[in-house]
Amino acid sequence: MKRVLLVIVVLLIAGGAVWFFTGGPERVARQRIKSELVARGLPQPMAECMATRMSEQLSIAQLRKLEALKPEAGEADVPMTVAGVLERVRRVGDPEVVEVTATSAAICAFGGI
Repeated sequence: MKRVLLVIVVLLIAGGAVWFFTGGPERVARQRIKSELVARGLPQPMAECMATRMSEQLSIAQLRKLEALKPEAGEADVPMTVAGVLERVRRVGDPEVVEVTATSAAICAFGGI
């Protein structure tokens, strides 16, 4: 019984390592970003393009900061202008997040990667 348990634990650890080192966390982040962008009204191709760039260039901590952005009093749930989006992203207080988000939006709006 102990041997079977040990084999299961080893397999779980090995599977987790393979998932991690083959880009599992990045794929999960990319999918979550894409889903959120589509939910916010971006077309599927642009959301996919932006999600790929953002998941490759930003850390999980930076992505969590973006995820936590909420509208302030009197703001729409979804900004309707580019200036509104950038103003909201600036609240994160991380210049790299602002740069990656802005450049991703610009590059993806004009035809992709």
